[in-house]
Amino acid sequence: MSTEKQAVTVECVTGDIVRQPDVDAVVNAANAALMSGGGVAGAIHRAAGPGLARECQPLAPIEPGEAVITGGHNLPNRWVIHCLGPIHGIDEPADALLAACYENALRLAEENAIARLAFPAISTGAFGYPAEAAAAVCAGALKAALPQLQQVTLVRFVLFDDAARQVLERALADAGLTL
Repeated sequence: MSTEKQAVTVECVTGDIVRQPDVDAVVNAANAALMSGGGVAGAIHRAAGPGLARECQPLAPIEPGEAVITGGHNLPNRWVIHCLGPIHGIDEPADALLAACYENALRLAEENAIARLAFPAISTGAFGYPAEAAAAVCAGALKAALPQLQQVTLVRFVLFDDAARQVLERALADAGLTL
């Protein structure tokens, strides 16, 4: 799925977040310590190499909803934007914290003149956020942010499997983000 809004292309693809060489930044579904773990954070840290952990160390800890930026190290991307999504059922208000992840990542992209970035489905893995609810929050946050974006030209969502991609595509369509 691809859609144009305010000169920003929005895409949903099934794939691997660390294999997006045509974007300037990838977004890490980080943990509070900004260290390697399971899922997206582990994959990004493994691909980026130990320099990423060294750069992250003085930036941690971060709170749910916050985002910080580092270099991409051994990734094919110049930047990594690290967002701490809410743990479903623990961090409240979960919807506001999850929306803040997307808003803060896009703000950092704007501040650093990042034109193309790729997001995973934040908080839907180990943090247990239900996929449909997370997709609706994501779509709403993106719709609200699009009119303010000046630097960002591509927002790609890289989903682990086709089912997750279809859930997000439906949420984006429900938010009016379709061709």
